[in-house]
Amino acid sequence: MATLGMVGLGKMGLNMTKRLLRGGHSVVGYNNTPGPIEEAVKSGATGAASIEDLVLKLEKPRVAWVMVPAGQITEHAVLNLGALMEPGDIIIDGGNSNYRDTMRLAQTLKQNGIHFVDVGTSGGVWGLTEGYSLMIGGEAEIVAQLRPIFETLAPAPDKGWGHVGEHGAGHFAKMVHNGIEYGLMQAYAEGFAIMKEKETFGLDLHQIARIWQHGSVIRSWLLDLTERALAEDQDLETIAPWVNDSGEGRWTVSEAIDLNVPAPVITLSLIQRLRSRTENSYADRLVAAMRNQFGGHTVRQT
Repeated sequence: MATLGMVGLGKMGLNMTKRLLRGGHSVVGYNNTPGPIEEAVKSGATGAASIEDLVLKLEKPRVAWVMVPAGQITEHAVLNLGALMEPGDIIIDGGNSNYRDTMRLAQTLKQNGIHFVDVGTSGGVWGLTEGYSLMIGGEAEIVAQLRPIFETLAPAPDKGWGHVGEHGAGHFAKMVHNGIEYGLMQAYAEGFAIMKEKETFGLDLHQIARIWQHGSVIRSWLLDLTERALAEDQDLETIAPWVNDSGEGRWTVSEAIDLNVPAPVITLSLIQRLRSRTENSYADRLVAAMRNQFGGHTVRQT
């Protein structure tokens, strides 16, 4: 397999680089700040001073993996690479791009004979040791050509990765994956919140999480991570009740609406994340006021 270029050495890109190096691949790494490049070089990669330098250091046909935040940053990186590459070269987008953007970029690059592959990538910071789940979209023959890379990054050569369809299919599958993730996380969070409020029993939430890890029908990796968090601090006092979302949940809900597929769990999980960002909710105050108006229900004063 020819040398792989890695554009974007954030936590995930750097860990992917390290896993590839351990698997015997050659990697040229570029980042917009020097620190991660230096760390990649210490692990055995070749550093690049710019995207232009990275392209120059790659063997033909060139293969460059883009691992940067979705949106304009990804588009800028992909188009910059496309302007520097030649027909037959390959660009991989391993981020959480919107599949519609992926389909458009694939057509743009195709005009110059450059192949585009979208890889929905799951595994987070644990991918270095556990491997990554890879949902891959693009031309079948190009995906087959890249097989050694995917086999190294996945948990095993024959597990955790696959070509799921044409351009955009990989990012679409990852989008739905993240929507499901929203629902699972919300269910765990609500269940543990109920147990925490049941002060009568004085439940040890960490103990219960450990019990559920073995034999339970709700055991999962997310539960394992929950157990780790509860082991550190059951009250979670140092964590603000503010939950971010990176876009995939919104896109999943939008697709469900477009396709007339009911997805209440994923939709409500997204809404709950949005709600977490309103510390002083006007809507909640208005609901309390309405209850007071029609039923004389008590209103708490601030």
